[in-house]
Amino acid sequence: MLKSKTFVKKTRSGGVMKIVREHYLRDDIWCGSEVCAECKQESTVLQRDARIESNLCSYPHYVIPDTNVVLHQIDVLEDPVIRNVIILQTVLQEVRHRSAPVYKRLKDIIHEKEKHFYAFTNEHHRETFIEREPGESANDRNDRAIRVAAAWYTQHLKTSESNADGLKVVLLTNDQGNKQKAEESGLLVYKCEEYIKSLIGNPELVDRLALSNDDKHDITSSKVLFPEHLPLSKIQAGIKSGAFVQGTFRASRDNYLEATVFVQGDGEESTEILIQGLQNLNRAVYQDVVAVQLLPQNQWVAPSSVLKISAAEAARKPTGKVVGIIKRNWRPFCGMLNISQIKESTRHLFTPADRRIPRIRIETRQASTLAGQRIMVAIDGWPRHSRYPNGHFVRSLGKAGEKDTEQEVLLLEHDVPHQDFSQAVLSFLPKMPWTITPEDMARREDLRNLTVCSVDPPGCTDIDDALHCRELDNGNLEVGVHIADVSHFIRPGNAMDREAANRGTTVYLCGKRIDMVPELLSSNLCSLRSNVERLAFSCIWEMNHKAEILKTRFTKSVINSKASLTYAEAQMRIDDTTKNDDITKSLRGLNKLAKILKRQRIEKGALTLSSLEVRFHIDSETHDPIDLQAKELMETNSMVEEFMLLANISVAQKIYDEFPDCAMLRKHPAPPPSNYDILLKAAKSKDVEIHTDSAKALADSLDGARVDGFPYFNTLLRILATRCMMQAVYFCSGMDSDFHHYGLASPIYTHFTSPIRRYADIIVHRLLAVAIAADTSYSDLMDKQKQSALANNLNYRHKMSQYAQRASVAFHTQLFFKNRGILNEEGFVLFVRKNAIIVLIPKFGLEGTVFFDAKDKAGPKLVFDEEGPTLNVEQHTFRIFDKVKVTISLDASNIQHQKIRMSLIDPVIPGVSVPAPDVEPQAKKPKLDR
Repeated sequence: MLKSKTFVKKTRSGGVMKIVREHYLRDDIWCGSEVCAECKQESTVLQRDARIESNLCSYPHYVIPDTNVVLHQIDVLEDPVIRNVIILQTVLQEVRHRSAPVYKRLKDIIHEKEKHFYAFTNEHHRETFIEREPGESANDRNDRAIRVAAAWYTQHLKTSESNADGLKVVLLTNDQGNKQKAEESGLLVYKCEEYIKSLIGNPELVDRLALSNDDKHDITSSKVLFPEHLPLSKIQAGIKSGAFVQGTFRASRDNYLEATVFVQGDGEESTEILIQGLQNLNRAVYQDVVAVQLLPQNQWVAPSSVLKISAAEAARKPTGKVVGIIKRNWRPFCGMLNISQIKESTRHLFTPADRRIPRIRIETRQASTLAGQRIMVAIDGWPRHSRYPNGHFVRSLGKAGEKDTEQEVLLLEHDVPHQDFSQAVLSFLPKMPWTITPEDMARREDLRNLTVCSVDPPGCTDIDDALHCRELDNGNLEVGVHIADVSHFIRPGNAMDREAANRGTTVYLCGKRIDMVPELLSSNLCSLRSNVERLAFSCIWEMNHKAEILKTRFTKSVINSKASLTYAEAQMRIDDTTKNDDITKSLRGLNKLAKILKRQRIEKGALTLSSLEVRFHIDSETHDPIDLQAKELMETNSMVEEFMLLANISVAQKIYDEFPDCAMLRKHPAPPPSNYDILLKAAKSKDVEIHTDSAKALADSLDGARVDGFPYFNTLLRILATRCMMQAVYFCSGMDSDFHHYGLASPIYTHFTSPIRRYADIIVHRLLAVAIAADTSYSDLMDKQKQSALANNLNYRHKMSQYAQRASVAFHTQLFFKNRGILNEEGFVLFVRKNAIIVLIPKFGLEGTVFFDAKDKAGPKLVFDEEGPTLNVEQHTFRIFDKVKVTISLDASNIQHQKIRMSLIDPVIPGVSVPAPDVEPQAKKPKLDR
């Protein structure tokens, strides 16, 4: 059956266009229930025995939630107790329109077979579709559509001959008007809260209920604490007139009464507006998009980090107040419960792990069980008369301080997708046993005879890249970089591709890896392991002995790696003069060329920076860290790096030449001059001059920066230079004009060499495959808007992955020192602050802060000079790079925010220095590094 509507639309040129909208209705859409014999359905989702023990509904029943129940009670719907739920198309469409995160969660529930959630397309069913009536709002029409569908289901199941158990349909709504109309129609209808509270034996579900508007006033005082938020219409008018500005709210980690709002201007310009005080913050939460009104200039203030006594006019910043919320960016937050001191109270405060999030008031009956646990809480709203936002309990994560719990917290807090791969994703994996087919061989170059080998860190199972080098008959050298052909296994647009695109990157934590693609690919079929045939994408150069490129070609290939080596094993082969086999000769050729390539890069102005990475030696039984040391880099690390860089540059040029509008590239912006202030001051303090007017000037002056008797000075300077750099980012070539990679001194760059662990590389492989006619294109690949949006997600995922990895290192460092007690170590002052020094301990790659002021007692006299920068403490002056000795211990007084504490031993300052412990604990002998 076809329903059509015709209407006329004016065109830009002043003409009219006749538009016909067609809506197809069917009478063969299944109801999805096991009890139904009428629908000719191939499979069913809704169970015959649909019982949930309830004081209200003692009979088997299906549940139909309306849109607002789904939007606000998704945490309840996800619980395993809630089964046999009918999700109407009307609801699904509204949820999709109003909340992308909830829509994704709802779709995931529908795909879970054991949940028995059935999506019913009521908008295309002949008996459940309704037209919108004259004068009826879209919202009222949708409410009526939900009631009509519920009534149809009720009648449809009632007349089914096999419904002997009297199975019924229950409509859930929190809308009083909708409930009243449903009751008048004879439907079984309950408010969500009363239905959930009626369930027997599941009291924890009540804690998950989001507070409705009726409940929110109950747990707050009547005193109004905050100004009212302006409606969106007034906000939009104010932004248009220039009375307000729009920006992202960024709360301070250190001061809950302070925040900045980041306002993106035209082009690259952006400004920050300071917000101070509860009323001016006006219930905004970190990462909300807000409307801000600037205060008059005489009310501008300085950030709290600037000493008030010396806050000159220059220190004052544009200051404003939040007048409205444009978009909430709430998510479930991890943290711990503060148990109320009021006896038998069910109302408690929750303290989030992220210091930028305010405490949240929740209601729970299981506080004693949740004490000492990490839990998740979602915000429901923030009334004007409440000091804190109101929220509800989502779930428990486990006991605070335990490794698995803390790992889960850091993954959730850094928004790292880490759930198991769904059946939909796994369904696109190749069937095992897998072999290379004759069709694959016919379309590829057979390079199995080449002496290819891989060089990676110990324990690496996701081997992306392998190399070869051999002498040609004409005396030149052939060098190949062979990269896992992941794009052969992951085809555009399928569930596995969408999941990999969302994850963006593999995340490496201490002792754990969160894969971007399923393990069958990452550690097996795509991994270029030795002595097995693998599909690769090869970049092959012909070079002379001066490492000058004479020819470049790209080909899909089949390889058989002859060895999977660690950096140390490869280094030993190169250094062992008695070895002269093909693998060793290949490595020596690669190493020789790599040194020339590196020298050429540095001559062009590429930077060699430094950052201390640490390696944990993990106990094989307890999985606790038992030793901690800075990673050592060998020549072979540099050898692999040089050829990966060269392959990335060669591929970047090729895909840009072929697709100038849609190439996925990577750039590294030059830092603004002000970024170098701390580096210049640090160098000047040792009478060393650093030039920063170009990357080459910086590289040359870093190379020449030496201080007699202080061999570690150059490394410290390079560590500081790293901190001055901007973040490298992915971008679409058609959306930008600045391609330059500052750190590598390369005019163009991309990522091609790690497709197992980076989604950007998969896109680059697809572009390169189309460029050499090895694969077909598809619309999204050539759409610069979509490529740009993808690049933005990849940049976000990459950044959050880095933060998660740092948090994992920090947690394992805490575990290490927890088991060690107090240690004495030498370090260097890296930064000087107004009340502290930040000390780097090279042995552990660890940074910590030595504070000189104390909250509970009078501290020493401090004089801070920002120009130096220097800090004078009781007649002793601290400068950057000063050598100090500290005690290192774990401060576990706050279980949620444990931290490494450093105290000064040397130089000795009265009232500040602490006596060294009598005995230093002996380090356990490290076991095998896993």
